[in-house]
Amino acid sequence: MPNITENLNSRKQTNTDNISERSVATLDYTARNASDETDALNAVIAFAPDTFNEMRYHSAEVVEQLTHNTWRCSVRYVAKPTTVVQYDSTGGTQHITQSIATVGKYGNYSDELGQAIGVDGDNVAGVDKVVPVFNWTETHALEDAELNVPAYYALTGHVNSDPFQGYSAGEVLFYGVTGQERDDGLWEVNFKFGYQPNAVSLQIGGISGIEKKGWEYLWVFYNNAVDTTAKVKIKKPTAVYVEQIYEYGPFSSLGIGA
Repeated sequence: MPNITENLNSRKQTNTDNISERSVATLDYTARNASDETDALNAVIAFAPDTFNEMRYHSAEVVEQLTHNTWRCSVRYVAKPTTVVQYDSTGGTQHITQSIATVGKYGNYSDELGQAIGVDGDNVAGVDKVVPVFNWTETHALEDAELNVPAYYALTGHVNSDPFQGYSAGEVLFYGVTGQERDDGLWEVNFKFGYQPNAVSLQIGGISGIEKKGWEYLWVFYNNAVDTTAKVKIKKPTAVYVEQIYEYGPFSSLGIGA
């Protein structure tokens, strides 16, 4: 069995918070009475600690042969970098057919439209508006064993079925991932999400008590009517529908924190 000792001035460490790099430490050892370099390296790996300064064992190598039965070996430890999160709250565009409030009416107007926008007697034209959508990207450096590519694929275009990172079920949409392998063997994976809040007690026209989860789609059904006072044909909101358009899934399968 080789005799292992740690060398003087063996401990070298470099710290970084950069996502593209990792904090690294190396420990140098001498293995004496080894039968060959493989025997020396295996003995050093067994002797060296599994972790060093909260870094995990990464690899070991034979540095040089000192005598016919003595080798100098090096053990490398690495730390995973801090997760990087990027935010984007510029919102998204949504076509709406109902206003929040009608703030002006002129001419031969009708009071029966219920905030419908762009009514011409036959159609409700509506308008495009910017709505709050909060997008963010998380960059994680993952080892091969931590990757779950089937889950990334299966959950793309899905909404969280359970609470996720402080958001309620139904509020987070998973857009998918991009990633690449780095020189140090880790995979740098970018997870992209969007957030829209769940809503309760919405009111549209004379219809109240409407509930809608963040990524469900709400639309309004209009019936033909006549405003007898203004003596005009109108479209009047008579029903509101809330549609599920995304499947739900457990985001815990992504492996980046519930």
